Amino acid sequence: MPTLFLVATPIGNLEDFSPRARRILSEVQLIAAEDTRHSRKLLSHFGIQTPLTSYFAHNERVKLDKIMETLAHGDVALISDAGMPGINDPGYLLVQAALQAGHPVSPVPGPSAPVAALAASGLPSDQFLYLGYPARKAGERRQEFERVAALPYTLVFLESPHRLLATLQDLLVTLGDRQVAVAAEISKLYERFWRGALSEAVSIFAQEPARGEFTLVVAGAIPGSEAWDEARVRAELQAASDEPPSSLARRVAAQAGWPRSKVYDLLRSLQDD
Repeated sequence: MPTLFLVATPIGNLEDFSPRARRILSEVQLIAAEDTRHSRKLLSHFGIQTPLTSYFAHNERVKLDKIMETLAHGDVALISDAGMPGINDPGYLLVQAALQAGHPVSPVPGPSAPVAALAASGLPSDQFLYLGYPARKAGERRQEFERVAALPYTLVFLESPHRLLATLQDLLVTLGDRQVAVAAEISKLYERFWRGALSEAVSIFAQEPARGEFTLVVAGAIPGSEAWDEARVRAELQAASDEPPSSLARRVAAQAGWPRSKVYDLLRSLQDD
């Protein structure tokens, strides 16, 4: 039975393209690529002449039948623009269809920005939660962060340069001043890792332009930390009464281990008093 190969491609440095990956891409009948223009440059560099077809978020359902027809007669490979296909990229539907049709699905491991950033972050890596790209809208993004604020796992996100600062600010407001590693351009010429507190990160990245794609690794909630009692929550709310109510409620909820709605109700009662 022909195999669907999920082949990792370099996230920057071309030397990370494994010999096995190059061999399989040369041997399969078809390569489904997220961006054929981008992938053709990579394949040409290594002398790989296998036929390409596009397979991205807006055409994956349309292309699925054609790719499955090819897979019925020979091996097919799926690649993304960078890293492991299927992770924050199209791939789930194709993998699911291949498995349902009885085809083996075989990963060809290689570069992965989230795993590389986590390993080099200096934060605990034994338990982590990968959350991909946060929501674009600020309100939705903060709600996402609130849902994981009390979890003890190290949190891993991807982010684009034009939303980096806003995301760091929202992380600070919702999670409190935790440790963070900000990784940019991993394995490329201008690779950079910045490590420190979220408040410092906000200050630094507010003053310099963000370039490249970013991976954020954020410390989880401290295990075994006890929720604040009501007196402590009241004191914190009163001490920061000049802060906007919504952001104050989010910040204190994350720090206190309380639901945001409960903190917000208490804040309103204090304001009414």
